[in-house]
Amino acid sequence: VIEDNKRSSADTGSPEVKVALLTARIELMTGHFKTHKKDHHSRRGLQQMVKSRRSLLDNQKKKDAVRYKSLIEQLGL
Repeated sequence: VIEDNKRSSADTGSPEVKVALLTARIELMTGHFKTHKKDHHSRRGLQQMVKSRRSLLDNQKKKDAVRYKSLIEQLGL
């Protein structure tokens, strides 16, 4: 995930990488909840990840709308 979204060779903390990692974890957790419907403790963690991703995306949209749109298209959000 990092290799697909990094800006430079040593990039691990850019907003694009963070959003991509959160998206991958959210998709993994979504699959978990299809089989474990009553796992409410993990659901709270999922909600925090979604909130964090939304915050990162909002900040990216304010700073650079072009990179925001390309990231959204690339991740399929």
